[in-house]
Amino acid sequence: MADGVDEPEEAAELGEKEKLEIAKWFLTNAPAGEIHYVAKDIRSILGDDKIYETAATEAFPLYNKAHLIVLELPDRSGDVIITTYGELDENNYFDPRTAQVATVDHVKQVCTNLRPATDEELPSPYIEEFRCALDAELCKYVGEAYPKGICAVYCTRGKDVEGPGTDFEFAVVISATRHSPQNFCNGSWRSIWKLEFKDELQVVEINGKMQVGAHYFEEGNVQLDANNECKDSTIMQSPEDCAVSITSMIRHHESEYTASLEASYLNLPDTTFKDLRRKLPVTRTLFPWHNTLQFSLTRDITKELGIGK
Repeated sequence: MADGVDEPEEAAELGEKEKLEIAKWFLTNAPAGEIHYVAKDIRSILGDDKIYETAATEAFPLYNKAHLIVLELPDRSGDVIITTYGELDENNYFDPRTAQVATVDHVKQVCTNLRPATDEELPSPYIEEFRCALDAELCKYVGEAYPKGICAVYCTRGKDVEGPGTDFEFAVVISATRHSPQNFCNGSWRSIWKLEFKDELQVVEINGKMQVGAHYFEEGNVQLDANNECKDSTIMQSPEDCAVSITSMIRHHESEYTASLEASYLNLPDTTFKDLRRKLPVTRTLFPWHNTLQFSLTRDITKELGIGK
């Protein structure tokens, strides 16, 4: 104390546990395709390789599964999606299309080994007939809708069913990314469709969740994280007819959602932005959302500092 005035106390140093949790939070919340950039900065800020490596070991698997990242198989026979639906254990993931199991290095985001799936890991011929038919139809749709999209169909219940009379369930996973850091933007599309084949009712219940993420960081930091859920159903038919019907419904719902997103963005200047308008303090005029290019913080700062002269 000096002259009766309390001196401010210095901020307490964070403990290792607090640093670890903060590092994990930043890593798991990194935008699509940017976790390695975030990891590099986190490692530099921490200055402690032990804490960083622990955080990375725990955070990268969570991030990879949440973002449904796609890794090329070592033999280049296909790709594997890192998802809980194909997870056999912490580092091994099943690819149903090639019937192989890939060992994954989560931090490096590469496949390090590959082996054929065992009989216990594969579905029965009856289930595989439905799965293969749906996978073939989805591949055609995803190839048209998403230039860099990958899909997979997993049997999540009833993989040992040998014939009609018993219910079973599938999970359809679609993952597409567009990474363009040189243009200051990255984005991803993720959708998961849970299918319940109800034999007694002869119906397929469909529950879908779509998620869109985008990050634009040229002279700023703007992020989008939008999601939508929907339900539908179709009649249980032959494997081929089921595949066509289910794919058609997925196509319809995903197209409808992307169209609604595009429409909402086109209307932003006339709706959301206008609701934020306030009188400018000097001129007392409304902010011109229809022509924001006339205001440029970068241009003004450059002029004031004489940069580029």
